[in-house]
Amino acid sequence: MCCRFLAVVLTACVLFLHSTAPMGWAVQPAQELSLSAEAAVLLCADNGRVLYEKNADQPLPIASITKIMTAVIALEEAESNDKAVTFEASMQAEGSSMYLQAGDTLTLTELVKGLMMVSGNDAANAIAVGVAGGQEAFAVLMNRKARQIGMKNTHFVTPSGLDDEQHYSTAYDMALLCRYAMDNPVFAEIVSQKKLTVHYLVPPNKTQLCVNHNKLLSFYEGCMGIKTGFTKKAGRTLTSCAERNGVRLIAVTLHAPDDWNDHMRLLDSGFARTERRTALSQEEAYILPVVGGTADTVTVSPAEDYCLTWLKDSPDTIRTRVLMPQFVYAPVAEGRAVGTVSVYCNEKKIASVKLVTKASVPQQKEEDIWKTEKK
Repeated sequence: MCCRFLAVVLTACVLFLHSTAPMGWAVQPAQELSLSAEAAVLLCADNGRVLYEKNADQPLPIASITKIMTAVIALEEAESNDKAVTFEASMQAEGSSMYLQAGDTLTLTELVKGLMMVSGNDAANAIAVGVAGGQEAFAVLMNRKARQIGMKNTHFVTPSGLDDEQHYSTAYDMALLCRYAMDNPVFAEIVSQKKLTVHYLVPPNKTQLCVNHNKLLSFYEGCMGIKTGFTKKAGRTLTSCAERNGVRLIAVTLHAPDDWNDHMRLLDSGFARTERRTALSQEEAYILPVVGGTADTVTVSPAEDYCLTWLKDSPDTIRTRVLMPQFVYAPVAEGRAVGTVSVYCNEKKIASVKLVTKASVPQQKEEDIWKTEKK
């Protein structure tokens, strides 16, 4: 049974190539959407592709959408140390507030709730002190994280977004930040709520109901958050994330007098142009020869489905490449990883999924091998 495999070199591999229908990602021209915003971006959260842009790289004041970064840093700190922060009078700030009082004590996570729900500048200052010891040191962390995310035209000075000549970002950079933030499940859960209860450590048993300022949670089907902002200098700033039929989009507008309608137009446009398709399915099957087993072959399939957000009528090409050995020796356990299947967009790899066996193949007993050879 196994003789026909003996000439095969063990290290040799089998490569399969498959292609799908085309997929294109042309950026929608700014003139095709009538927006009030001075700058705007619509981004596909699945792959980071820009679907629409208007002055996307123009540095502008960003007001309270700054707090997205503040929340990200606080929640990442809280993963290992959700420390208690005691509010001090020096942490008070002008503008929107949670109305914290000296002596109030909350964890970082609870402060983030107030930060994102009611845009508390006092909560932002408390987080900066609690995490880094002060606003200046916290700004260093903010700018470091911005560089890690790929925000190339951004500079943070304050944790709240209050106006400062050296505090600015761009619509594109903020879209990158939103995409990163929404991958944090705690952050995503907080900003998706229309209201939340904040729990204090001191005074004991004190709670505070905070109502989200983001009206899109009520206005727009599929909205998942994320943050509003306003100062006289920045005007109205807004970031949003929405999902429909598996497609998740992020919209950012800066200096937008009619930002609610701007975002609904942006998101409607994006959903009309995109769809969710399966690039890899667990139902796909490949045959892998088995040496020395009770069966000559075993079925191999992707360990999980992989779905893509596709732009309709697209010129791009999606291909899959399957890499696995020409054979395996028995015994073979069910669920054993025996290769990979990778997804490429225009020859750039965008995903890789393990190939696993769909059944077990026991090793053939010695007496059975002898009987087979005798026949």
